[in-house]
Amino acid sequence: MTTQLPPDFADWLRLREPADAAARAIELADAVRRGLTGDRPVVVHDLGTGTGSMGRWLAPLLPGPQHWILYDQDAGLLDRAAADLVDAAADGSPVTVETRRADITRLTAADLADAGLVTASALLDMLTAEEVERVVAACAGRPSLFMLTVVGRVEFTPADPLDAEFAAAFNAHQRRTVGGRALLGPDAVEATRAAFGRRGVDVRTRPSPWRLGPEQAALTAAWLTGWLDAAGERRRELAGRAGAYRRRRLAEAAQGRLRVLLHHTDLLAGG
Repeated sequence: MTTQLPPDFADWLRLREPADAAARAIELADAVRRGLTGDRPVVVHDLGTGTGSMGRWLAPLLPGPQHWILYDQDAGLLDRAAADLVDAAADGSPVTVETRRADITRLTAADLADAGLVTASALLDMLTAEEVERVVAACAGRPSLFMLTVVGRVEFTPADPLDAEFAAAFNAHQRRTVGGRALLGPDAVEATRAAFGRRGVDVRTRPSPWRLGPEQAALTAAWLTGWLDAAGERRRELAGRAGAYRRRRLAEAAQGRLRVLLHHTDLLAGG
């Protein structure tokens, strides 16, 4: 999987981190915690780590010594993630880190052989069906926690007659083909569940929606801008109505009058 990241991608990841942390299904993290046994450090492989928000959220919730292995294709992101990872577990045990620059869709079961846990956040919807199959094949046999996968549903308060049309265009953009790769977008959770199921691995899912309101106005504006840009890229015919809609929604966000419920799903396989 080859991706070209925008220059402000790290800033976007930082901006969304508090909303991600608030949204993640703590019930699944608790299930992971209950499954950890023994005195040896648990090795956690974090796929597509970005700036490391998954480790900063999860490591302090888990007991015992931990060694996190962070994977990404962007060396700059890996450096930032490693520098900012927490150094203590829930019980004060040490948390250590290493980084590996790699295409996570090419990892094998041998690469993850020492994993006590595999994690990822906001990743699955950016993969193809074939890539999900390869990731699942590498992960099967060890607990795997995939969080914050988009599912194609968004709710606005107040509602607008154009909401559904732009949402449909955005979902179509999420399912676009890029460089010959047909992205799963909102279909990723079901594809991943089915791939684990074919290998006899039990899967639990829980909702993990972003809840954006006046306190998240900056994030709402940034997300809405990208959402509308993607929708307009997919359906050019929306351009004539997009300008007024954008101005109206951004004004509502700035005034603290716009609330957004952006649905995601968290998935725990084999935990």
